[in-house]
Amino acid sequence: MGRFDGRVAVITGAARGIGLGVATRFAEEGASVAVIDLDESAAAEAAGKLPVSGGAKHVGVGADVASSADVDAAIARVVDELGGLHILMNNAGITRDNLLFKMTEDDWDLVLGVHLKGAFLMSKAAQAHFVAQKYGKIVNVSSTSALGNRGQANYSAAKMGIQGFTRTLAIELGPFGVNVNAIAPGFIATEMTDATAARLNLDVDEFRRLSAEHNPVKRVGFPEDIAAAAAFLASDESSYITGQTLFVDGGATLG
Repeated sequence: MGRFDGRVAVITGAARGIGLGVATRFAEEGASVAVIDLDESAAAEAAGKLPVSGGAKHVGVGADVASSADVDAAIARVVDELGGLHILMNNAGITRDNLLFKMTEDDWDLVLGVHLKGAFLMSKAAQAHFVAQKYGKIVNVSSTSALGNRGQANYSAAKMGIQGFTRTLAIELGPFGVNVNAIAPGFIATEMTDATAARLNLDVDEFRRLSAEHNPVKRVGFPEDIAAAAAFLASDESSYITGQTLFVDGGATLG
């Protein structure tokens, strides 16, 4: 028996990185998983690689989470093909880093659109199913950058917004059997952070080593670290926890 036998989980931005790590963990624990990504072919490829147990099945769906039409169509397809909806993880995200005086309006709108509007639209579509069945789990992805990070005014604002969004949804949806929590990752070794190293003209391994020096456990995180936290928050073991943001950062924000 897996923790998620008979459950259907939707994870946005799940074709790679943290999202794929979470999708893999959920699938390993018995869930049917919908991989949502802007690139439908990448989503389908990722879904095809997920482990299958019991009667679970997986699907890859292409959708722009900042488009209400795309989101509504994606949720309808998931419910139709996988037979329901029980877990939503709002993970989709992009970066457009720059100092304020160089940041364009498009840089701001794109980042806030994917992170905040995307979480809003996905949650709104999912909660209709959750409220009707008196059960649901929403896990949002924030970041340690919510506390402020040079060159990330847009990303930091979006990620702190996610925390406020999480608390408010927890208040509104709690009476209907829905738990809403967030995870704030620290440095996680993914293609996105590797791309940051390239922009800084740093070797990837050196960039990771330098990042590891900024936390007490002296290592960087990996998608599996976030997946472990997400699996707990999306399970019934966390039924008395809601409105919280769990920092998964190796202790980087302690000092």
